[in-house]
Amino acid sequence: MEKLIIRREELSDARGIAALFSQQSVCHGTLRAPFPSLLETENRIKQAGAQNNYVLVAELDGKIIGQAGLHMERSYRRRHCAGIGLAVSECFWGKGVGSRLVGELVALADNWLGLHRLELGVFTDNKAAIKLYEKYGFVIEGTEKDSALQAGKFVDVYKMARIKTLEVAKEQP
Repeated sequence: MEKLIIRREELSDARGIAALFSQQSVCHGTLRAPFPSLLETENRIKQAGAQNNYVLVAELDGKIIGQAGLHMERSYRRRHCAGIGLAVSECFWGKGVGSRLVGELVALADNWLGLHRLELGVFTDNKAAIKLYEKYGFVIEGTEKDSALQAGKFVDVYKMARIKTLEVAKEQP
């Protein structure tokens, strides 16, 4: 996907993001409620910016086909941590869009924000997402039983995290 653009989310993206999360399959894999309104989406974008979060979008031919967020912890004792969220339009699953988005978030966390721990939750039946996160060094730390309501049923969620190991230069003799 040569024409895929990964960039920071803007308020003008609200309509495209609302359309992304209006897809039943996309909403199903997140903790969001279905049928997001444009106003709700605009408010989410404004709130994310005000809280110093980093939300990226994947744009192809002027259309938003994915979104990924790096949600900074605000507690003094957890400022080394951030949570990750990801959504990709169903017709682009398995085409590298999610990988590009997660890769950009990891690079931002490691190279610019000095974050030590990235964490996320993923439904235990979402094998493709689990494999994607493992590709970037995330490991399953535990399982939350009946963690979320999904299509009328309580489902389990894996808690995954990636700890950045600091490379220490060896002393020269």
